[in-house]
Amino acid sequence: MRQLLPDPGDLDEPDLLARYGWPGPEWVRACMVMGLDGGIAGPDGRSRSISSPADRAVLAATRARADAVLVGAATVRAEDYAAMRARPSHAVERQAAGQRAAPVLAVVTATCRFDWAAARFTASEEPPLVLTTGAAAGPDRAAAAAAGCEVLVVGEQRVDPARAVATLRQRGLGRVTCEGGPGLLRQMLAADLVDELDLTLAPAVGGQAPAVAALAGLAAMRLAHVLEADGCLFTRYVRPGGA
Repeated sequence: MRQLLPDPGDLDEPDLLARYGWPGPEWVRACMVMGLDGGIAGPDGRSRSISSPADRAVLAATRARADAVLVGAATVRAEDYAAMRARPSHAVERQAAGQRAAPVLAVVTATCRFDWAAARFTASEEPPLVLTTGAAAGPDRAAAAAAGCEVLVVGEQRVDPARAVATLRQRGLGRVTCEGGPGLLRQMLAADLVDELDLTLAPAVGGQAPAVAALAGLAAMRLAHVLEADGCLFTRYVRPGGA
């Protein structure tokens, strides 16, 4: 991987982790991959099909020192999220900094209807959080709790993204990587909760769900860096004044 802006040069893994450092203890970054035609998922409905090994390395870097990975229910299902576990090298650094061994998976769901026996809920290094609504059925919420998740009501009919972020911060989970999907990202942007946008431009066409809808409400940001690998461009935009 190489950096194109601001200072051209080759990057190794420590360099990549440094490029995706956290400006402060409370910071929300949003991550998204987009094809050349604006699609944010391939024909199979998965973003992974327009991704690349370098894109997945960048995603790992954005998670490496995150406190929480925030993701919507539809994306968890479509992308078949695995258990959230830290790499051993990351775990050592995290624990030295007073963080949990791995990021907490925080799933946004209005209904709490999942296969709660899935490994992402039962085998994650830290108990997942389920951010849901008062309207979610009691038995469904109970099933999530029985699987070892902490169930938190952050809205009545819909999850309130501002309450969700505030709830994470109350638990000491201030460094948040939001991985979508497009609906959640759009709500986060509309509520002005996003401090950083990490956008991958991939050489893919024929995708689904245009990025323009997901990015509606994006506030003005400045370009912090541009990286390149596997024919993809990796851009990082931050709020003015952000690192």
